[in-house]
Amino acid sequence: MKAVGLTRYLPVDDPESFLDVALQKPEPTGRDVLVEVKAISVNPVDTKIRAPKDKAEKTPRVLGWDASGVVSAVGPDVTLFKPGDTVYYAGDLTRPGTNQQFQLVDERIVGRKPTSLSDAQAAALPLTAITAWEAFFDRLHIAPAGGAAGQSVLIIGGAGGVGSIAIQLAKWAGLTVITTASRPKTKDWVKKMGADHVVNHREDLVAQVRALGLEHVDYVAIFNDMRHWNAAVELIRPQGGIVTIDDTDLPMPMDVMKTKAASLHWEFMFTRAMYHAPDMIEQHQLLTRVADLIDAGNLRTTLTTTLGPINATNLREAHRLVESGTMIGKVVLEGWG
Repeated sequence: MKAVGLTRYLPVDDPESFLDVALQKPEPTGRDVLVEVKAISVNPVDTKIRAPKDKAEKTPRVLGWDASGVVSAVGPDVTLFKPGDTVYYAGDLTRPGTNQQFQLVDERIVGRKPTSLSDAQAAALPLTAITAWEAFFDRLHIAPAGGAAGQSVLIIGGAGGVGSIAIQLAKWAGLTVITTASRPKTKDWVKKMGADHVVNHREDLVAQVRALGLEHVDYVAIFNDMRHWNAAVELIRPQGGIVTIDDTDLPMPMDVMKTKAASLHWEFMFTRAMYHAPDMIEQHQLLTRVADLIDAGNLRTTLTTTLGPINATNLREAHRLVESGTMIGKVVLEGWG
């Protein structure tokens, strides 16, 4: 089968940073489904893992953690899917990724693909939808489906992949959404996603939020980096909650967090699969619920750029776009050529 892999960790402009390779088609066992991959997406985690380092692989390593496709075969213990089912998923950081024609993935982290979306539109969503859903509803315990009406959230990093779907989920929950963006294109994008207010992350966030008539916000979601930690702490209400997906070496003073009795939550969507958590199946359930919301018209895809076919050249271009730091929404690769 066709795949795109790497044997060395190189800058994305190096022609050997990704290689077109042929691999043996795997066979499913246990609770694994074998998915024929139709479309894939690239996320910051892909670029971080591919980033240059003094390491080499003896056999090609396949990255990729977003896909949509069709179930080709199932293991003997599978109960949720059958061959022919269309699915979407983000996969498991500890296993070979989505950048291959056929991939094994545990059924408990796979969802039914939205019927109203194409493969490319669906592939843009799994990792970011899981991240945003878990951040809001599992970590911060925000009430879904309009239950958070009257409350507010500041989303730092609104135009990226996670921020784009997080805005939509926050609006579905009933929250007033303030999000950051600095360029005309990104401001237009976050408003399209449903943001109520847009503030510029290159300027004083505290002053801008308070100019909206809000002394504090109920929740803060940091979806890009921790440079705005102090502003987040200043703006969070007493007994409010902050969630972040960023790993950081920057200082994170906790004195005001303590006096406010505010909570800090880390979100990492791979945790359930990495540690074989007893509630792994929650990701199957939430992806299926997101699919229902999309098909009902409550959420939309965050796809903005489509490349094809899936090969080393186009995957390098997708990584370049993500690494640029100016990507709006998601980039997807479709078809194997």
